[in-house]
Amino acid sequence: MNPMLEAAFRRHHLITRAAARAAGLTPQAIDRLVRDGDWVAVRRGVYAERAYVATLATRAERQRLRDDAACLTTRVRHVRSHDSAAIVWGLPILLPKVSWTHLTVPVPPDAPPAPQRTRRRHGVKHHRAPYGPADLPTVVDGIGVLGRARTALDIARDRGLLLGVVTVDAALHAGSGPAEFTAVLDRMRNWPHVTIARQAVDLADAGAESWGETLARLLVESLGRGRPETQFGLSREGRTAFVDLRLGRHLIEFDGQVKYRRREAGGLADRPAEDVVWEEKKRQDWLCGFKLGMSRLTVADVLGPGREAAAARLERELADTDARFGTSIEDLSPYVVRRRARRTA
Repeated sequence: MNPMLEAAFRRHHLITRAAARAAGLTPQAIDRLVRDGDWVAVRRGVYAERAYVATLATRAERQRLRDDAACLTTRVRHVRSHDSAAIVWGLPILLPKVSWTHLTVPVPPDAPPAPQRTRRRHGVKHHRAPYGPADLPTVVDGIGVLGRARTALDIARDRGLLLGVVTVDAALHAGSGPAEFTAVLDRMRNWPHVTIARQAVDLADAGAESWGETLARLLVESLGRGRPETQFGLSREGRTAFVDLRLGRHLIEFDGQVKYRRREAGGLADRPAEDVVWEEKKRQDWLCGFKLGMSRLTVADVLGPGREAAAARLERELADTDARFGTSIEDLSPYVVRRRARRTA
């Protein structure tokens, strides 16, 4: 390969049409590479090698490539924000069916404190809004992004409470502290939908390790039985296990398909799915041996029309556990272990 092309793909996994022309390719040669399937047009005038695109196993990875392509052709000063910043930070979020590239464009220092209108064009949302030290704008992987706390609160204001809590949870779990959220909320005092951002912080919990765990916790809280404990752990005779949620003597686990999908396909499993399921069964039997009940939830239970039926099932299973074992866990105190350490950035 032409070394100029190779350098561009090594740096960004992308090349613009102008850069390809500068490397010596004619327009006809570029079009032929796309037509023959060697290159993929990620955006008008921005290309990636098809072999690289084929390695992108998750929606976040594919959206990151689209965001990178949009930024290569954006001339205005900006930092990535909202969903686009969350992807760079590696925060596990729920992307919408139709994803946008989110860029925040700074407003002049003498502009009013409230953010101004958002401009949408060619798959990019340009948010005109101030940012400063409280928002911790920084560089991650060579990319300018707003800080995790500002990113999470922007998503809460833009996409609503449920997804806001998901992202605040993820930011806390990744290491952002409460003081960061306080500082950003203080800046947002008069911004649109800031009350939703405040609610998201109030409902957040650093113990959630995935968006599914966050949504499972919110479902359990909606039962009115109190706030469940996250990452409840037990250890005995050399074995330790943590569970997503505990309410009284009842355990709740969220099961996402990612647990059973191989890593090369974008999952977490390093062995066949049947082995993962067998280990899960043995783990559940061991935990329930402490005289605990357990419920398992999936995506269909925590998101969408199946949520109400799942809530009713949880009520029945919680009532059954309470009737069989009570609610106190005082007898488990010799075996309870502290939650796992949080991830760091």
